Parts: sequence; C-alpha cells; structure tokens
Amino acid sequence: MMPSTTTAAGPRRLDRVLDLVERAGNRLPHPLVLFAGLFLVTALLTTLLAASGAEVQVPGEEEPQPVRSFFSGEGLTWFTTTLGENYIGFPPLVNVLPIVLAVGIAEGSGLLSAAIRRLFGSAPRWLLPYVVALVGVNGNLMSDTSFVVIPPLAALVFAAAGRHPLAGMIGGFAAVGASFSTAMIPSPIDANFSGITASVMESLPASLGAAPVTVVSNYWINLASSLVLVVACGFLIDRVLEPRLERAGVPRTLAPEDDGAAAGSEASADGSISPLERRGLRWAAASLVAVVVLIAALATVPGSPWQKEGGGLLPDSPFMGSIVFYLVVAFSVTGIVYGAIAGTVRSGADVAALMGQGLRSMTGFLVVAFALAQFLALFSWSGIGTYLAVHGAALLEHADLGGLPVVLGFVVLCALTNLLITSGTSMWGLMAVVFVPMLALSGLEPAFVQAAFRIGDSSTQIITPLSPYLIVLLGMVRRYEPGAGLGTLVARLLPFTLVFLTAWTAVLLVFWGLDLPVGPGNGIRLG
Repeated sequence: MMPSTTTAAGPRRLDRVLDLVERAGNRLPHPLVLFAGLFLVTALLTTLLAASGAEVQVPGEEEPQPVRSFFSGEGLTWFTTTLGENYIGFPPLVNVLPIVLAVGIAEGSGLLSAAIRRLFGSAPRWLLPYVVALVGVNGNLMSDTSFVVIPPLAALVFAAAGRHPLAGMIGGFAAVGASFSTAMIPSPIDANFSGITASVMESLPASLGAAPVTVVSNYWINLASSLVLVVACGFLIDRVLEPRLERAGVPRTLAPEDDGAAAGSEASADGSISPLERRGLRWAAASLVAVVVLIAALATVPGSPWQKEGGGLLPDSPFMGSIVFYLVVAFSVTGIVYGAIAGTVRSGADVAALMGQGLRSMTGFLVVAFALAQFLALFSWSGIGTYLAVHGAALLEHADLGGLPVVLGFVVLCALTNLLITSGTSMWGLMAVVFVPMLALSGLEPAFVQAAFRIGDSSTQIITPLSPYLIVLLGMVRRYEPGAGLGTLVARLLPFTLVFLTAWTAVLLVFWGLDLPVGPGNGIRLG
C-alpha cells in the first residue's frame, strides 16, 4: 500500500501548488478590465519618466531615445487619432480572423472531424501526446498562425481517441508557444533572427574572427532541443496535464450554448468513417494537392512576383509573407469540396453561415483585443519597453560575472523580458545590439548568443497575459469550461514553462560543456 500512497502524494502536492496559482490568477479582473488598468498604469509611468527626463541610448542609434509621456499634448493626440488604427491594425487580428473564417468552413463542413478520425482512428492512445508535441514544437513553420490552427486540431485528435480534448488543446498550445524559437526544420524565424544577428555583427572588429551567421547557424542545437522538448511536452501532457483535468472533473464536451458544435465533437469521438465521408476526404485531398501544386508553380516560375528581388524565395519574399493566404485557401477549398461531396455545403449561403459560426467563437477575443491593442500600442509608442529592456541588459553587463554565469543570466533576462515584449523578433532586435558585441568581446560566437536567446524568448511566452494568443486560447477553452480564467490557463501551462526552461537550458549546458558546434560552421567560442 505504501507505494500507491507515495505515488498519489506527488500529484496531490502538485495540484495544491497549481490550485493556488489558479485561484490567485482567477482573482484578477476580467481581461478587458485588466488591460484597461495596465494601460492607465503605463500611461502614468510614462508621464513620470518623461517628466524626469528619462531616456535610453540604444546601441547603434545616434541619438538617445526619450520616454514619451501619454499625458501630454503629443500623447493625447496620438491616442485620439490612432484609437481605431491601433485596434484594426493589431497584428494578431490580421492573422487570426482570416484563418478563423476559413477554419470555420473546414470544421463546420465536417472535414476536420473526418480527417482526424481517418488519420488517428487507429493510432495508439499513448502516442497521441507525443504526436501533438511533435507537431506543436515544429509549429513555427506556420509562424504565429500555429497558435490558432494547432490547439483546436489537437483537441479533435484527443477527442477522436477518447481522451480529454482540453489536454490536446492546452498541450498543443504549450508545445507551440514554449518552444516557438526552435524547430527541426529551418523556419522563417531562423531567417529573421539570423538577419538581425548578421546586421549587428557588422559593427564587430574583424580581428575577432566571428563566424558568419546564417539561417542554419543554430541547426544542431535546434534539432537537439526540439527532440528533448517533444519528449518533455508529450510526458507533461500525458502524466501531468490530462490527469489533473480528470481529477478536477473538467468537462469533455462543449458547453450548452455550443450545442451544434458539441454534436460534431461527440461524433468525432467515433473512430469509424462512412463511405460518403471517405469519398469526401479523397476529393478534399485531391483539391489540396491541386492548390499546393498551383501555388508552387506560381511561386517558382521565372519572374514570379512572389519571389524576392533578384529571384529566390528565402529568407524574405512575398511568398514567405503569404502564409496566412495559403492557409485560408487550403482550409476554404478543401472544406467546400468536402462539404459538397458530404452534403453539408450546398450553397454559398451555407459557406457564409459556416464562416460566421467560426467567427462567433472569437467574439470574446475581439472584445478583449480592443483594450490589449491599445495597451501594447502605448507600450511601443512611448518607448518604455525599449527603456526597460536596455536598462535590464545594462544591469546584467555591469554585474561583470563573465562566461557561463552571464549566459545563464542572459537567458533569465530574456525570459523575464518576454513577459512584457512577446514579439521574438522585436526583442532580439533590442537584445542583439547589446549582447552580441558584449559577449563577442568575452569570446563567445554570435551564433551561440542567438541560441541562448531562443530559450528565454520562448519558455515564458505561454504564461504572460500580454500574449494575445493566450486570450485566443482562453476563448477556445471556455467553449468547454465557461468558468475558466487566465489563472486557470496559467496554472495548467506553468509546468510546461518551468520544464521547457530547465530542459532547454540543460541542452545548452551540454553543448557548452562538450564544446559542440551549434550549427554548421558555428561553434561556441571564438577562435
């Protein structure tokens, strides 16, 4: 009897800790009120800093950047003239809404449910958490759209296998976000990071002999990190997240107000595929192949307008900037084709109704996004984000710890800064200009510094309320669990953050200790 008691004690202790986190988080006001309050606090802080003459010298810039006051003529007119622009131009809306409209067609027509049952109906249940983790960890190939596409599909995968759909949904989100800066295949993020690093390296003395940084300069450590994080994520979904959901009695079916969708969800738990569904899937697959071939042909034909200037598609080109378009076309075309065969889409009115049904699930996010967009716009316009990041870097530099302690301190600083600046490209733009030269002069390759940045940039991304995609996830979760709040999500995601941060740092330490190359032609130490 003693082993079972000891085994049960671990989950109970973990549940108590996470329950405290959940209760504390759920005492926060509604996200709309929370972000409105943060807006006012930030507005007051910018005014106080501006009144004291606060400014920051960004390395590489000729003039210091002052903190701009919200409660000033400039600040008030900025706000009143850009209120709508701040909201409508909010980047997550640009990505999320078109995809949600298209996914609404694919989901409402029955395509996603049938495809999941066809693909995973015979897969062993124990393997599914690791499949979701594998897809999620490599989700950055779709850029930010992976936050919108992968979690609901993971929920369908779990439901089709008779497992808890929220374990798939939340675990899929954790896999995407907490490992967002790494993948087994080079992605657009690698191009963004390497481009920033290469531009900063132009200011380094040639005598240092730093190796050039390219898209694959972190490939070996990315590959190793991805494999470790897939195993860690699958284990957490299977042994921590899903058991905790079951112990808490979290519903497996959609809430009553989503009765129509709930029926589809229940049907998806049946692993069988009817002949009509199988025929619809064949036609949908054929249409997807046709779309992919057409896009590839248009992008690769000589003189294609989707190529960058001078030809080619990587790293930056109209082709790489059209990922949202490709997903919209893929989900829309395959959903309509499937629906026409299966009889769920008979007219343009049906297509419009399915798009509206998809958009309906996003209404909560659209409301919260209004306040969140204004807060993040103020954070950027005032310069307070840059002020905090640069001064935090200066404190670490002045600590003069040297070597590995500075690298680990850099990882922690990035993890903390990521709670405020959720854009990895923006944050690396700030961090690189300080830490690439500083650590290069300490004998470390810029490619290694870039690899260390990825850890802090990703691990805490899933638990910051400033992430717009956490609000998107909250809307998805509330379809099953209407009483869920931000504290609920943070408590369920916190183990992923802590384990990913620890495991990923351990990989970095292994590379450091064995002096392994972090990528083809890129080592750790200069010379």
